[in-house]
Amino acid sequence: MSKLITITSGKGGVGKTTTSINLATALNSLGKDVIIVDANLTTPNVGLHLGAPIVPISLNHVLLGKAKIEDAIYEHESGTKIIPSSLSINELRRINHKRLKEVGKKLRKMADVVIFDSAAGLGEEAIAAMESADELIIVTNPEIPAVTDALKTSKLIEQLGKEVKGVIVNRHNVKSKTQMPLKNISEMLELPILGVIPEDERIQQSLVMKDALVHTFPKSRPSLAFKRIAAKLEGIQFDDQPSFFDKLLGRY
Repeated sequence: MSKLITITSGKGGVGKTTTSINLATALNSLGKDVIIVDANLTTPNVGLHLGAPIVPISLNHVLLGKAKIEDAIYEHESGTKIIPSSLSINELRRINHKRLKEVGKKLRKMADVVIFDSAAGLGEEAIAAMESADELIIVTNPEIPAVTDALKTSKLIEQLGKEVKGVIVNRHNVKSKTQMPLKNISEMLELPILGVIPEDERIQQSLVMKDALVHTFPKSRPSLAFKRIAAKLEGIQFDDQPSFFDKLLGRY
């Protein structure tokens, strides 16, 4: 049965789009047919991350009734399917965000998993993506402002009658003495932590390479963490033990 997962966050800049792209590609590597939708219409980044900042038909055209959803699906050279949003701000005020639900219903018939990369915050745009979801995942950093905003997001989702699957903690540094402990984050949010993505410069390198980290550095620690989360979401075992040579060469 297909499902729609919305990746959201209370605060911008926590790595929500990076999470959406790498979780989608990790699910794809497990044999799932996945479509990533840039549901962040105000400040879209999925196309930028994957080298398609400007496309002939975007999600904006679909929401404005100017195109069919199947015409807005593009395939990255890696095989990842994406629906980018437009960088133009000319027609933003005319877009009815509530039509995202309708888009979600159609996409469920075209893929095993649909991932909405939501707008950050708690505005109308973010709420529309939340309401479209079967499952919601909150992304945060291990810092008090980000976790506090994640808590607000969780409470709003609860008010909408939806359930949060769990939390992904980005940019975690085990050596840091200023970051919130993972246990405290889970207790504060009253949510399970689905996975922890370690701080790693290769995440930024993959952005420059215009591809997902799961593809560019498949054996890196953050890549394995995304694959582990994907496997957990699908209820399957994932063997992520690096070989002796991987350890020796520092690939993991």
